[in-house]
Amino acid sequence: MPASPSTARAINDRLALRLLQREGPLTAGQLKQLTGLSRPTVADLVERLAAAGLIEVVGESGEQRRGPNAKLYGIVADRAQLAAVDVRTEGVSVVVSDLLGRVLAEASAPIGDDAGTGPAVEAAVTLVERAVKEAGADRLHTVGIGAPGLIDPVSGELRDSSGLPEWHRRLVAALQERLPQARVSVENETNLAAVAEQREGCARDRDTFVLLWLGHGTGAAVVLDGALRRGASGGAGEIGFLPVPGPRALPSATDCEGGFHSSAGSAAIVSLAGEYGVVVSGDGHEPAAARVVRDAVLASGRPEAEVAAGRFLDALADRLAVGVASVVAVLDPGCVVLGGEVGRAGGVELAARVERRVRRMSPLPTEVRASGLGGGAVLRGALLTALERAEEELFGR
Repeated sequence: MPASPSTARAINDRLALRLLQREGPLTAGQLKQLTGLSRPTVADLVERLAAAGLIEVVGESGEQRRGPNAKLYGIVADRAQLAAVDVRTEGVSVVVSDLLGRVLAEASAPIGDDAGTGPAVEAAVTLVERAVKEAGADRLHTVGIGAPGLIDPVSGELRDSSGLPEWHRRLVAALQERLPQARVSVENETNLAAVAEQREGCARDRDTFVLLWLGHGTGAAVVLDGALRRGASGGAGEIGFLPVPGPRALPSATDCEGGFHSSAGSAAIVSLAGEYGVVVSGDGHEPAAARVVRDAVLASGRPEAEVAAGRFLDALADRLAVGVASVVAVLDPGCVVLGGEVGRAGGVELAARVERRVRRMSPLPTEVRASGLGGGAVLRGALLTALERAEEELFGR
């Protein structure tokens, strides 16, 4: 049955808005060419979207021809502002953008382990409020939050997880209370990193892949046929609980000690480096595990340090290959991205070492890639997700 006129108009409007969102300012002629719609239909939708305050004239095409230059139409960027929040065990980062994804303000702050739940929540909320004020965001539409832990697939809430600070769960409710006009949503940090890597990072050419998060902790995100898969309880990718060979006790339902996290988490990587005489360099903003891996990759090309650095990278690749091969055996994704700060620090050098080991362990051809975005993928993924949700509501028409 053919669509009704109102339905057809809504479909055409969404198509035009998404083209303007992704391609930038366009003339009516360019919209006609890209949409395949007739000239009168394009003229009607341009007039309709402008009257609704969604698009505006932002310039002229500059084409030299008889008569006036064609008008360029663009999204009204300040129609809504968005915020993305990356919640880590050790702190919070926030970025505020307009409807085109242009960054208006950003900030970050550490939150120590000794901070109580109330003060930690207040510090995090104050940071977000300060960034919103700095951005002049008087119409904050959507807040996307990335956090470690399980997200309930029914309620969309961050579930209580052992080992994670209580202030993580309290923060979501506090932001909704202090920013009542905004739509607040939370997603697992590794899932958001996978979204960012697929949209803007090293997995742009892949519909199916797994991102292995290597940071303070470990995790995995599963993307199959272009869709993020969360699992029945929201726990798809909780690879930290994967039992691994060794003398350790098996992980339990409340503690991943003895699982993959115990051999590939940040503390384990730093300890492994020490066993091979590779020490963490001076202080810096980069996590210790990422610094020691980056230093080892750089040192692997220097004769005086090559042996120790190479042996450490080989040992780390052995550990990572266990997790990667397990994922490959179950999902056969064809591509595994080593994400997080450690994945990016290891670069192609670490990824190649892991890939060689997986090739020996599995008959399934698998490419192992280094993250293109590192730890910043979570914040970027949260912003992209917030932008998408705002578009759905504002452009749904």
